[in-house]
Amino acid sequence: MRRSALRIAAVLALAGPVLAACGSGGTPTPGATGADSQAPAPAAGALDPNATARVRLVLEPTSLNLTSTAGVAVEQVLLDNVYQGLLSVDTTADNKIVPALATGFETSADGLTYTFHLTPGATFHDGSPVTAEDAVWSLQQVLAPGSKQPNAKTLATIANVAAPDPATVVITLKQRDTNLTWALTQRVGVVYRKGTDFTKLDAAENGTGPFKLDGWQRGSAITLVRNDAYKGAKAKVAKVVLSYIPDRNAANNAQATGQTDIETAAEATLLQPFTGNDRFTVLRGTTTDKYTLAINNAKPPLNNPAVRHAIRRAIDKDALIKTLGGAGVRLGGPIPTSDPGFQDLSTIDPHDAAAARKALADAGVGNLKLTLKIPNIYPAAIGDVLVANLKEAGIELTVKQQEFTAWLSEVYTARDYDLSLVNHAEPHDIANFATPGYYFGYDNAQVREWYAQAVAAPDERTRTELLSRIGRQVTEDAAADWLFQAQTLTVVRKGVSGAPQHHTSSRLNLAGIGITK
Repeated sequence: MRRSALRIAAVLALAGPVLAACGSGGTPTPGATGADSQAPAPAAGALDPNATARVRLVLEPTSLNLTSTAGVAVEQVLLDNVYQGLLSVDTTADNKIVPALATGFETSADGLTYTFHLTPGATFHDGSPVTAEDAVWSLQQVLAPGSKQPNAKTLATIANVAAPDPATVVITLKQRDTNLTWALTQRVGVVYRKGTDFTKLDAAENGTGPFKLDGWQRGSAITLVRNDAYKGAKAKVAKVVLSYIPDRNAANNAQATGQTDIETAAEATLLQPFTGNDRFTVLRGTTTDKYTLAINNAKPPLNNPAVRHAIRRAIDKDALIKTLGGAGVRLGGPIPTSDPGFQDLSTIDPHDAAAARKALADAGVGNLKLTLKIPNIYPAAIGDVLVANLKEAGIELTVKQQEFTAWLSEVYTARDYDLSLVNHAEPHDIANFATPGYYFGYDNAQVREWYAQAVAAPDERTRTELLSRIGRQVTEDAAADWLFQAQTLTVVRKGVSGAPQHHTSSRLNLAGIGITK
C-alpha cells in the first residue's frame, strides 16, 4: 500500500455540486487595499484565555443541520469548529488537505481501497470516544437510500465502508475516484456519533471540534464556547460570538465602535475608517468566490447559445469590479485560480455592446426583456451595472432583490428565473456543470463524459487536463457568466491575532483567534 503524507502535500481532488475571486485577466485595482499577511500571534502568555471574540458575518444559515441544509453559510460556521471529518483543509495553504479525525491514510495500488487511521483519544462533546464504527455509520447515512444530504452524490463511488478495528476505517470504491479525499473534507465527511438523531441538530449538537454550540439567537447571532476536552490544539478564546450584520454600513459601524473584533466580508468602498488607522488592520485574502451570473439554459430564448454569448459580451466586468472598489479580478471561466484545471479564459466573449446587439439581431431576438433575481445580501450596485450594460446591448433588465430563502426556493429549487446572481463560494465545484439537474439547466454530454473520466483519472496530470477541457467547453457554451473572482477583505482590531484570512466565505476556522490581555 502507498502511504499518503497529508502533512507534506495536498491531495488535489474534486468536489461535487453544492451551492454556494484573485483570478485571471487582471490585477486588483488600487481600491482593493489590504495586507497580504498578518503579524505572528503573540506568545500564549500574552493572550487572554477567557476572552470573547466577536466576529461579523453576512449570511445567517437557515438551519444548523449539515445533513439536510444546502448552502455554505452553515458550513462556514460549523465545519472545523463544531464538526470534523476524517480530513480537513488548511485555508492558509491553498486548501491543502490535512488530517483531522484521521492521522493519515493509505491507498491501495489500484486506487480502490483507502485505509484511514483515527486520531487517538478523540472524543465527542459528550465525552464518548470517536470510534471507527461512528465514522462508518456516518458515511453509511450519506449513502443510504433517501438520504437528504445535499452533496451525497460526491460519495457515489463508494462500494463499502468497514471498521476492521475501533481505530481503522476502510473505504472500498466501485472505481477510482480522485474526488474522494476532497469530498471527505466537506460536510459529507463529518463524523457523527453512531445513532445521532439528525432531526434534532438545530437544537443540540454532539460534534468533535474545538468549539461547542452554546446558542443560536435567530436573526442575530450564533455563540460558540471552547471545548476544553478537545484532543488537538485548544481554541485560544473562551467564546466566539458570530454576529450576523448583512448591512455593510452597520457592519462598519459595529467594527469601528468595538462591537465586533473582526469584520469579515468588508466592503471595499467603505474601508476609509480603517485604512491608515493604527487601531485596525485590513487583511486581503484569497477566495474561490465566483460571482456567477446564472443564465437559465433551459428557458427560451436563453437556450440559444448565441443569446447567452450576447449577454456575456454586453457585460463590462472591469467597470463592475471598479464600481465595487476593486476587490476582485476578472474570471473568464468556471474554475478559480486555486482549483485544479484553472486556465485564463478571459478572452472569450470580451466586452463589446455593439457586437452583443448584432448577435441578438442575427439570432432573430429583439426587444428582449429579462428579470435578474439576486439575493439582497449583495451590493445593489451589481444590479445597477448589469441594467446599464444590458441596456446598451438592447436588453431590458429588471432586477428583483429577494431574501436568500426566497432565492433558494425560486431559483435554486424551482428553476424559476431568467438570470440570477449568486456567489458560488465553494471550491472544486466544477461538477455543477456536469450535473444536468442543477439549476443552471446546462447539459453537455461531452462535459459529463470528461468529468467522469476526471474522477476516475489514474494520475493528477490527466485529471487536471480533463478539468481544463471542461472549463473551456463550459465557457465556449456560455453556460453562465463569471463576473469576477472576489478577494475577501477582513478588518481586524488591534490586539486580535489569528483572524481567518482566506476562503472565509466557505470555511472559517476560529480556533486560532487570540485576544491579548
